[in-house]
Amino acid sequence: MAARKGRGPLAGAVALGALLALAGPHPARAAAAPAEPESACVAGTGPYQWELEQHLGRPVDGVQSSADCYAVRAFQRANGVTPADGYPGVATFRTMLVVAARPDPNAAGDCPVRSHRVTCVDMDRQLLWVQSGSRVVLGPVPIRTGRDFQETRPGWHEVYWRSKDHVSSLYGSPMPHAQFFDGGQALHGSPGYLYGHGGSAGCVNLAEPDAERLWNLLTEGDAVYVWGTKPGTED
Repeated sequence: MAARKGRGPLAGAVALGALLALAGPHPARAAAAPAEPESACVAGTGPYQWELEQHLGRPVDGVQSSADCYAVRAFQRANGVTPADGYPGVATFRTMLVVAARPDPNAAGDCPVRSHRVTCVDMDRQLLWVQSGSRVVLGPVPIRTGRDFQETRPGWHEVYWRSKDHVSSLYGSPMPHAQFFDGGQALHGSPGYLYGHGGSAGCVNLAEPDAERLWNLLTEGDAVYVWGTKPGTED
């Protein structure tokens, strides 16, 4: 008597294989698939090579090595700098200043400590933070102050007018979350790239999210203290 068709061990194995194929790859096999290889880091020496090497604990020689490139790229990725390509450019340097200042932006004591709230504008490092007493309540964050012949005025000021959706009457440019503190100079958001153009026309420019956070914290009458010299401008 002939065996029934399709009942032997070989037929069973074929059927099982077909079922596995329909079910897709086994989870264990999928998990074991090799990851995409890390792309090579090939960015060359940048204008802030020395500073990034020192901050990242790399040999300080001012020349980009492959290991330097990977270290800079890891820093960029960890701190949201784009593009994260390993190049020690201005955006990475300015982010480095923020990171270095975070433990205590007023370690040098340049911003006077008062019992009330003070917005501290450090033109040397191009940083802003807000402190109440010795407690930092916002920042530090990167800023852009005035260029040559349009310098941000140093000294004590106070917020005297706030205009949330302000547009400059001189330049026609948007100044979101503007908080004026001295003769038309204001703390305000700067749409687009914060680090270009060599400086502002005298205002203290912030990235838009930082300007909004500052707007939500301050009120008219709050103190603003400005000191230092913007790098690249005359003393």
